[in-house]
Amino acid sequence: MIPLCRLEELTDPGSAAFTLTDGSPILVVRKGSAVFAYRNYCPHAGHPLDWTPGQFLDLDRNFILCASHGASFLIESGYCVGGPCAGKSLDSLPVHLEDGVVWA
Repeated sequence: MIPLCRLEELTDPGSAAFTLTDGSPILVVRKGSAVFAYRNYCPHAGHPLDWTPGQFLDLDRNFILCASHGASFLIESGYCVGGPCAGKSLDSLPVHLEDGVVWA
């Protein structure tokens, strides 16, 4: 696992983009004291989800949103609840907090 950022660097709720040591793009979402990580690609079209670099949430910050097709995903599970990939899920990644640092 690698350190990504400090929890306090993520707004609540908020999101950020990172790249793993193998070059894989990921997204991290904070909701309260919980943090969730997913691969940054749409299960429908296979391209990055962010509409602006590091911005993955809808305007109300309730869902992860695919910028291209408007698919919406639950923050807590990555499950698609609307759009062309309804019923599919984002690929989740293990993430944990340790001493205020987000690790993936």
